[in-house]
Amino acid sequence: MAAFTVWKFEDPDGAGRAASMLQNAASDGVVKIVDHAVLSWPAGESRPTLKHGHEGTKHTAGWGALWGLLAGTLFMVPLVGAAAGAAIGAISKATEGMGITKEQLETIRSQVTEGTSALFVVTEEGNLDRLGDRFREMHWKLVDSNLTDAERRLLLETFGGT
Repeated sequence: MAAFTVWKFEDPDGAGRAASMLQNAASDGVVKIVDHAVLSWPAGESRPTLKHGHEGTKHTAGWGALWGLLAGTLFMVPLVGAAAGAAIGAISKATEGMGITKEQLETIRSQVTEGTSALFVVTEEGNLDRLGDRFREMHWKLVDSNLTDAERRLLLETFGGT
């Protein structure tokens, strides 16, 4: 099963740097990236920007549509109160099959804020020890994933995130 993870960085450029490191690791055969997207929200901007990774696989178009849907629903459309809940409820129907729940979407929306960035990544296989060595000094937080609790603990131990 593909692993979907969302990593938060405390600055608008952190996710972009991590995406470059991840792509280098993929080139070295350390991890297989199905797709990724970088959401950057510079301080003072009214909304974030989204850059899709375009990994060039047959799955890319589907994930690209998901990234656009996620960013549009969670961050681009000004929603408050019941409207925000309804939008998240609607998008959760589209993401259920990927193991992404309504609660996870709400967590992503609340954690990624102005002045931060997030790396949304889907991977299928990887050498966690070798990958962890490359990312150990990054200051990031695992916002959410479709991993089991045991897989999540192992990932955090390996990568040194919170």
